[in-house]
Amino acid sequence: ADIVLLEKNLDVLACGVREGRVTFANTLKYVFMATSANFGNMFSMAGASLFLSFLPLLPKQILFSNLMTDFPEMTIATDSVDPESVTRPRRWDIKFIRRFMIVFGLANSACDYLTFGVLLWLMHANIAQFRTGWFVENVVTASLIVLVIRTRKRFYLSRPSTPLLLATLAIVAVTLLLPYTPLARPFGFVPLPLVFLPVLAGIMVFYIVVAETAKTIFYRKVAA
Repeated sequence: ADIVLLEKNLDVLACGVREGRVTFANTLKYVFMATSANFGNMFSMAGASLFLSFLPLLPKQILFSNLMTDFPEMTIATDSVDPESVTRPRRWDIKFIRRFMIVFGLANSACDYLTFGVLLWLMHANIAQFRTGWFVENVVTASLIVLVIRTRKRFYLSRPSTPLLLATLAIVAVTLLLPYTPLARPFGFVPLPLVFLPVLAGIMVFYIVVAETAKTIFYRKVAA
């Protein structure tokens, strides 16, 4: 009953002018991001447990990761919306959301597995370094991907709201600095060797490229 009521409310928002369609569009952004991120993380954790002899992230690290990525998400309501997204009423489409979740969740998970391989076999990370490296990659990419998912255009052609942009950049900065602060130890993190940082940065850039490519193909093939 709650799901049916939510669908009806979203349909009403979609049919309204300006403020209602904007609200609906931003609601979809949140749904897209939350479902794809959760699906991708679940797939990554499940797969990692098959070949790792240790937990890829401790429970407190998972909770902290969720808390960190919530901050950019909370500003989505303030985000600007591309004009073409509000030119006509849109309906709540569960099948479309499910397809989006699978495509972008798997893209997210693929980059997680790349991170696992790089940390284990290229960087020869110990357990604490592995957890720290994946935490950094996971939080930073989860924050930056909001800027990609929020628009059907190339992300650099659609300007996000100032609160969303500032929240995203703040979380990225805090995440990168966290392993080198006194807060790292209580969460089980350790300072990463500096050689790890450009490698992780390369993976993050690769993820953005993959996500942009997946988005182009997705909207061309599935959402046409």
